[in-house]
Amino acid sequence: MTRILFVCLGNICRSQMAEAMFRAMVQERGETDRYEIDSAGTSDEEHGNPIYPPARQCLLSHGIDPGHHRARKITAADYDRFDYIILMEEANRRQLRRTIADDPEGKISLLLDYAPEADHRNIADPWYTGDFEATYNDLVIGLKGLIATF
Repeated sequence: MTRILFVCLGNICRSQMAEAMFRAMVQERGETDRYEIDSAGTSDEEHGNPIYPPARQCLLSHGIDPGHHRARKITAADYDRFDYIILMEEANRRQLRRTIADDPEGKISLLLDYAPEADHRNIADPWYTGDFEATYNDLVIGLKGLIATF
């Protein structure tokens, strides 16, 4: 089983969207038993909160079930548990160093590292941009690249 953890700042927008979208991709391929998929944030400021309503609405408008995930902060134990820790932006890597100081197994990467056409850029935080559709489109690009690696 491949274990994947999607990570953003608060775990109420990008990482929860990525989790739900990747889960839908895996289900479409009939491979749900091959993956464990979760998400977390580098901050605990949103701990226990559900997906942000505009992020939820964006997923629903694309026919994707947002699920019932509640925001949580990544832990040091997550490094041992997951095979891939996929970040939404470079700032997440800096924030993550407070919890996971090192990456000896090379598990940590940016989502858009899996999409060469995206030129290793960050996925903008829709909490600040308000553009959930642009975030959705970037997530699609990254997730298609990611799933192609398995």
